[in-house]
Amino acid sequence: MYSLPYFKEKDQQVVIEFMKQHPFAMLIGSVNDKSYATQIPMLFEEKNGKMILLGHMMRKQDHHKAFEKNPEVLVVFTGPHTYVSATWYSDPHQASTWNYMSVHARGAIRFLDEAGLADALKKLSLYYENNNPYSTTVFDNLSPDYTSKLMKSIIAFEIVVDSIENVFKLSQNKDEKSFHHIMDKLSEKDEDGRQIAGEMKKRKDQLYSK
Repeated sequence: MYSLPYFKEKDQQVVIEFMKQHPFAMLIGSVNDKSYATQIPMLFEEKNGKMILLGHMMRKQDHHKAFEKNPEVLVVFTGPHTYVSATWYSDPHQASTWNYMSVHARGAIRFLDEAGLADALKKLSLYYENNNPYSTTVFDNLSPDYTSKLMKSIIAFEIVVDSIENVFKLSQNKDEKSFHHIMDKLSEKDEDGRQIAGEMKKRKDQLYSK
């Protein structure tokens, strides 16, 4: 991950909100010099002043077995990203680039017991059903026969986050004319381009205050 200061979001609450808005994250670990990764929807919680990521995965698959042996994990949250053409710079004789937003959270994974799994499934299903307790897919509304079979095949986990890094690469290193031109061009592109343009617009006054 880049460690360039001008690509860092300094407001921790902005970073946390980004994680919440992009919860389908890549969970990565390694054991015996081999890496394992799986994409999992995460639920963000705070307990005793600590940041917790809650989720579940299939039991006894490669990723579960690997994380049991080495609990140190990396969770990657990614958001909109887009190509930025150097032809949009005030000096176009440079390399083109890519604007994007990404957060890396590191910590130790801990697998939960059956009660913890039930609690995780209740929280996750309710949260992703927009807190609608009457939804047919909310855990408490499923039949016991179905949930008992389901719970045999999956296991819940929580990750206590030790550190968070971010890169919000939004052309902060460009001159003001280039920055505005990039923002204007991206606002004419696809959804990702428009989102990145919106993020740039939020920051332009801080970058180029008069």
